Amino acid sequence: MNRIEKKFQELRQQNRRAFMPYLCAGDPTPELTSKLLLTLEAAGADMIELGVPFSDPIADGPTVQRASERALKHRISLQQIIELVKTLRQQTDIPIALMSYYNPIFSMGEATFCRAAKEAGVDGVIVPDLPPEEAQPLLDIAPQYDFATVFLVAPTSQQERMKKIASVSTGFIYCVSLTGVTGVRTKLSDEIAPMVKELRRHTDKPISVGFGVSTPEQAGQVAKVADGVIVGSAIVNVIEAHKDDETKLLTAVKQFASDLAAGAQSV
Repeated sequence: MNRIEKKFQELRQQNRRAFMPYLCAGDPTPELTSKLLLTLEAAGADMIELGVPFSDPIADGPTVQRASERALKHRISLQQIIELVKTLRQQTDIPIALMSYYNPIFSMGEATFCRAAKEAGVDGVIVPDLPPEEAQPLLDIAPQYDFATVFLVAPTSQQERMKKIASVSTGFIYCVSLTGVTGVRTKLSDEIAPMVKELRRHTDKPISVGFGVSTPEQAGQVAKVADGVIVGSAIVNVIEAHKDDETKLLTAVKQFASDLAAGAQSV
């Protein structure tokens, strides 16, 4: 059982939900990524989703696309992000899952990636553009390293599709709250509760909901039905607004994340 599974087990025993904020590694700088991750933990994060910037992030909206562009200006690579986690492990034991498109993993090689990531202290990976049918090389290797593989369920996923995704996901299952890309939304989709309810008919694995969760109130709404609340673009917006002032940046992110964490625990 790795850190992600242990954390969900611990939270279930406490009847609490996981607050899982997203960071794009390298945005605004690699050095600030480490400080931001530790700041999010201090603000109440239970897990961290650490994004691997990519030049063609098809699942991401403008906010995360801009974050990827800023990060890539620093020429940050998947290997450097793994090294960043390795250094962070001297200061934190918080569960960390990489959010990466498949190309960087394929280029490194699934076996090399899983081994290096696990040895550095990464606990799992979310690959938004990798369907289970094409994931066998990763699925063959990951269990050897107790490395979580998280797949995505969408509002358009039919029952058989949900069963398939639930069967191969480890750590948790990522429920996409809406059809479309990441980004701040003023209102959550009405499809979330029915989708999570249907998914629970097929699995007892933890279910986290992301895409569009933007406010403490929305975090609370998601927490009523899911095991975890993922917030990305709303946090990245705060980072973008204060990217040139480290003190303001860390203060603003900590306050915003603290409010989101409180929302996620309001049930």
